[in-house]
Amino acid sequence: MIIREVLPEEKKKFNQVVNHPLQSWEWGEFRKKTGVDVVRLGIFDPELVAGWQIMFHPLPRVPFTVGYFPKGPMPDKSMLESLRKIGQQKRAIFIKLEPNVGSVYQQGLSAKGQIENFLLAEGCRSGKPLFTRFTFQLDLTKSEEEILAKMKPKTRYNIRLAQRKGVEIVEDNSKEAFEIYLKLLEETTRRQRFYAHSPSYHRLLWETLAPSEIYHLFLAKYQGEVLAAYIFFTFREGLYYPYGASTRTRREVMAPYALFWEAIKFGKKMGCKFFDMWGSLGPNPDSKDPWFGFHRFKEGFGPDLVEFIGSYDLVLNFPGYSLFSFFDRLRWQFLRFFASFRR
Repeated sequence: MIIREVLPEEKKKFNQVVNHPLQSWEWGEFRKKTGVDVVRLGIFDPELVAGWQIMFHPLPRVPFTVGYFPKGPMPDKSMLESLRKIGQQKRAIFIKLEPNVGSVYQQGLSAKGQIENFLLAEGCRSGKPLFTRFTFQLDLTKSEEEILAKMKPKTRYNIRLAQRKGVEIVEDNSKEAFEIYLKLLEETTRRQRFYAHSPSYHRLLWETLAPSEIYHLFLAKYQGEVLAAYIFFTFREGLYYPYGASTRTRREVMAPYALFWEAIKFGKKMGCKFFDMWGSLGPNPDSKDPWFGFHRFKEGFGPDLVEFIGSYDLVLNFPGYSLFSFFDRLRWQFLRFFASFRR
């Protein structure tokens, strides 16, 4: 058994052994276009049996990088050793690990346990999360009737209301549909006062992933007007909801509810076994949080609350890590202060 970099001609096999769209070959190609250095490693025995990709982000004005390893497999000693080696080659101050490892949340129990103890013993530190520690996941192996029965009554009512009103849901991955999505996204971020990726980021994402089987843009239309546009990913056995936008116009027709329901049926048709809604505020959400409305909307569809093991920083340069953490805290204090004045 050896660990080495995965070659371009091994792309198909690589996608067959990774388990999240952020680990897909296509996502790596997209991140390369944004200026990020992407390294793909694989375990060969003798064929490729496991793989993961790490993104190395350059830091401004210094010859160092920060590594990001999102939604990878369960870490072990051999993986951490390979990460240390490649991290040193890339002059990484640290590599942030956010494993795709979790379980259905239970009060009083944690998904961390022995995994956290192992990572801390191996030189990792508990880090600031980039991906949410909690998410909502819906079991798509159940029938449509069973899924509807588990929803909150108000959610079922809103779905049927949108259907009665004649809200139309279509998949449209065209450039024209994407530009509509961008306009709605700008409106949504201004209204909710949160930060989103830039239009150029989303444009590169669309250009890279839309030709693949991963990316699906759904529109909710009412009387010829697009009221909501949501992006979904399908990868392996999962349906994912990473990005969405909507307008306040004609809110009474409940277009987002019809859109989500059609996406659920689409995921079942595609053979997906679960629907990951890409984040949750957790078991005790703050009603004043800007994401509370999204949390409550997703919760209405009756998903399970899933807790991941969290975010850990594999530190390779301790003085650099301390400086980075200090300036990162200052940066976010400034951004939060600035966001309070956005209109």
